[in-house]
Amino acid sequence: MRPRLQLTGWDRRTLTLTDTPRPDCPRCEGEGGFAYDYGDHEGEYAGTDWDPCTCWDETRRRTLFRLPRIPRRSRGVRDPWSNEPPF
Repeated sequence: MRPRLQLTGWDRRTLTLTDTPRPDCPRCEGEGGFAYDYGDHEGEYAGTDWDPCTCWDETRRRTLFRLPRIPRRSRGVRDPWSNEPPF
């Protein structure tokens, strides 16, 4: 395992320890997988798919701790159509 710290989550921020791809892997050259484009039945571009390499297990992660929420300070209600300066 080649550990890396990662910040995950948008609603509840969490600090996790994750695995990283092997940088000297001859198959994926350190990218961690293979991306390829595919098309629909008419031959038009329909998206990109990604297959992980065997040098990396992307499900290998451990939660270290959840970060506390910092309450936002509320500013007073301001009239958006007022022509008074905001100071």
